[in-house]
Amino acid sequence: MFKKKEKTEKAPNNKKVRTMKVGTHKKSVLLLWAVLLASTSFGVYKNFTAIDTHTVHEKEIIQLRLNDTNGIENFVKNFAQAYYSWDTSKEAIEARATEISKYLTKELQDLNADTIRTDMPTSATVTNVLVWNVKQSGTDDFTVAYEVDQQVKEGDQTKDVKETYTVKVHVDSNGDMVIIQNPTLAPAISKSSYEPKVNEADASIDAVTIQDATSFLETFFKLYPTATDKELAYYVAGNTLEVINGDYIYSELINPVFTQDGDNLKVKVAVKYLDNQTKATQISQFELVLHKDSNWKIVG
Repeated sequence: MFKKKEKTEKAPNNKKVRTMKVGTHKKSVLLLWAVLLASTSFGVYKNFTAIDTHTVHEKEIIQLRLNDTNGIENFVKNFAQAYYSWDTSKEAIEARATEISKYLTKELQDLNADTIRTDMPTSATVTNVLVWNVKQSGTDDFTVAYEVDQQVKEGDQTKDVKETYTVKVHVDSNGDMVIIQNPTLAPAISKSSYEPKVNEADASIDAVTIQDATSFLETFFKLYPTATDKELAYYVAGNTLEVINGDYIYSELINPVFTQDGDNLKVKVAVKYLDNQTKATQISQFELVLHKDSNWKIVG
């Protein structure tokens, strides 16, 4: 008998599955990292830029409001005229209270209710109010320093009184104002001890040049008070000095001090005039830059 051939089953080939190894050395991964870092950096940049822009914008608004202080100054001046003037009759006290209520918060009106009484021996009149300073003390609040001159009468005696105070003013977005801090005593504005450095003549400038430049200045300042635009243009470049149309008679130059500045001369000089209307002496001080081509000209 023949034997059957046994079939042997071949085990299927286990094909190796290829896997892609991802490593930091691959170009595609490096590209992805680069995109991620760029996106993050851009986001951080935009965030800081937005903050800076917002901050700058707020600073510009505050600066703009601070530059426009005429309304605040006038508000405080009008308040001071009413607040520091009084009479001791019942009617005058009531009228004053009504007037200052136009400027003060309700709290400050109550605080000032008894500051002027019928039994006081004095009456007062404001002769002058000077606003010395306006400082921003918040987005909508301003501290104002001002000086009040009063004539205070007691019996038959009258004396002049001068005091300095501060108040705080709140300004609404629509421009309405109210005083939110009562007049508070403050130091008087006094004279500074500052003295500017005295200019010294430049010894390197020869005497002929100084004499020539001085002669030019004398000619110019004789003409200057009545000079027209056309005449001024012959002596002055641009708008360095403008037409004044004044009734002044030239007298003299006082101590002109010249210094060399490259091809130019700088001069600090006082010019004495007689004011033909008041008959008083008027002394003006100038710091000028002179340049000479064929002729001298004031260029700065």
